Amino acid sequence: MRRPCRASSRSRRSTAVPAVWPTPGRRSSWPRPPETRADIAAAPAPIRIGYCLSLTGSLADNGRSARLAHEIWRQDVNSRGGPAALWSSSGNDDEGNADNAPRIYERLIDEHDVDLVIGGYGTSTLLPAMPLIVERERFFVGLMGLGVNNALLYPNYFAVIPAGPDPNAALTEGFFALAAEQTPRPETVALVSADAEFSRNPVLGAKANAENYGIRVVHEATCPLSTGDFAPVIDAVARSGSDLLLLCSYLADSVGLARTIRSHRFRPEMVGGAMIGRRTRR
Repeated sequence: MRRPCRASSRSRRSTAVPAVWPTPGRRSSWPRPPETRADIAAAPAPIRIGYCLSLTGSLADNGRSARLAHEIWRQDVNSRGGPAALWSSSGNDDEGNADNAPRIYERLIDEHDVDLVIGGYGTSTLLPAMPLIVERERFFVGLMGLGVNNALLYPNYFAVIPAGPDPNAALTEGFFALAAEQTPRPETVALVSADAEFSRNPVLGAKANAENYGIRVVHEATCPLSTGDFAPVIDAVARSGSDLLLLCSYLADSVGLARTIRSHRFRPEMVGGAMIGRRTRR
């Protein structure tokens, strides 16, 4: 098997070692100009990093925040004199479409000859890229994907999200643990999730957690990512009379659902869950 992070076979342009010339009239400890010394190693070649993010489409808010974090990291590494990290970023917007992700990663590996590939923000674009990554035996860093590697068990996949060994249940276990401590103890829960790959795993985990804590699921609904009016969704939840409301949603959905719940007559004992996305949007 090839090493996961390989150096490119193409020639790399090395950063020149800065020259320190002696002041006229002063003795120099250098027997010859520093750039010609045989014992001074050349600076390491830049690391070419390729990534695929949802910069437009329904998941753009999440993707743009991830790109900002990437750029902050790159500037920090380069400012401290580490091997320069160069992004290969042109045309790498998957538009939140899972079908685009494999083609983008194939181009990054075959045409841009990147040393490292970094995954997109979420499960919906990480999961379809996995077969190609496994085939090419590349090290793959996923950001917020949940349960992406559950079936493949690929040893060179690393998940940044701290979801532990049971990622499906991890995001909602705390919600049900807290609910079970309430007096009177809640008995029922409604599950509302975005119609996306990401939501399927935490919903499975939520059902398992509900069963473990003796709480019955009395209502379940999924919403397209294009949903703008969440009033009918919450109306249906209210008719179920559930004690708890658990949400598995992306940023735009979370904002819309929170606003609708705030203005609705329905008042469950607890609302929460796996609401994914940065928390800086007003």
